[in-house]
Amino acid sequence: MVRQGTDADLTGRTVAVVGLGYVGLPTALGLCEAGATVLGVDTSERRLRDVRAGAVDLLPAQLVRLADATADDALRLTPDPAALREADAVVVCVPTPLTDDRRPDLRALRSACASVVERARAGQLIVLTSTSHVGTTRELLLRPLAERGLVAEENVLVAFAPERIDPGSERHLPENTPRVVGGAGPLSTRAAAALLARTASRIHQVPDPETAEMAKLWENTFRAVNIALANELSDACRALGLAPAAVLEAAATKPYGFMPFYPGPGAGGHCIPCDPHYLLAQLSGRQLSAPLVTTAMDALAGRPARVAGQALDLLATRGVPVAGARVLVIGVAYKEGVSDVRESPALRLIGLLTSAGADVSYSDPLVPAVALDGRTVRHVPDPRAVPWDLVIVHTVQPGAELSWLDGAPCVLDTRHRGTVRPARVTA
Repeated sequence: MVRQGTDADLTGRTVAVVGLGYVGLPTALGLCEAGATVLGVDTSERRLRDVRAGAVDLLPAQLVRLADATADDALRLTPDPAALREADAVVVCVPTPLTDDRRPDLRALRSACASVVERARAGQLIVLTSTSHVGTTRELLLRPLAERGLVAEENVLVAFAPERIDPGSERHLPENTPRVVGGAGPLSTRAAAALLARTASRIHQVPDPETAEMAKLWENTFRAVNIALANELSDACRALGLAPAAVLEAAATKPYGFMPFYPGPGAGGHCIPCDPHYLLAQLSGRQLSAPLVTTAMDALAGRPARVAGQALDLLATRGVPVAGARVLVIGVAYKEGVSDVRESPALRLIGLLTSAGADVSYSDPLVPAVALDGRTVRHVPDPRAVPWDLVIVHTVQPGAELSWLDGAPCVLDTRHRGTVRPARVTA
């Protein structure tokens, strides 16, 4: 029977991290800090070049750790999956996005898991972190491994430990965040817990991979539903002549039974707009429905169109024709402190307003350019030099100076922090 130690000190152990994106790269750094030699495996040569150059979305302290790890060979980068055979443990951190029609897209995950299974050897620990439907670990790792004669708990160890990465946040660094681990059996759970112990504030063990998979889906479905509710109540406040921020601040003084969620232009990034659809698709395949979740996801998907409608109404109220109206969007990243535009509501918002005839630009120092409908739109470095007909505040990057907006003729603030006055309204 395979055995793995439970010592959280990983000195002398080699760990392969498959996928060096927003989850994989911080995971790799955490494992380096724990003493492991980490093989960073990514099929994208461009991503590997960016990692080597430090041209990646990490906090300043993490960039220093990255430079140190690559300089002393604690982190070794390669596009060759053959390196997986060298590893004592393999951590799979590839993205699980959606297709254009909001269906789960498992192509990258299936490919990565197949590559891991093909090169797995007796004695290895394999940990999946990518969010997917319940049963993914069993389907893509446990069964294919068994077909190769590698049976979990006998000659390999397998677990699911969903990622908890909050890009750009110093408050929620991985090492300050609890981690859930569910193994194929007690040996797998203990081994995965030991591997990840130094990369998290604590480890919460659950009975099996399926429990851990569902816990991740529950987390982000909870967030999605509550953000959709916050948007709806924000609209209700505006209809009643109330400032949503003031109402929310008052409600949040309740010390029990309430958690503040903030309205905004929609939901971006990988987790909230995507993860609940993995649950919905699985339920649909079993002829089950989750009407509350479905409605919330539809509302989030439609939120940018609602904001675009508010923007057009503001232009009309001021007598500004939409055709040729100069509109600026402040921030196109999906959240503050990152350059990530995946699923960003700003992209949909710009597309809708452009289709309506407006001349739309954006200002975001972390995003030099974005591709929209076959054309490239570039960041406006000094938006104060242009007389905008409307400014839409979407994402405010750290250090941004926005006092000039006080002189703008019309500002639509899509965030909960906005105040209501003639030239400024909240979405």
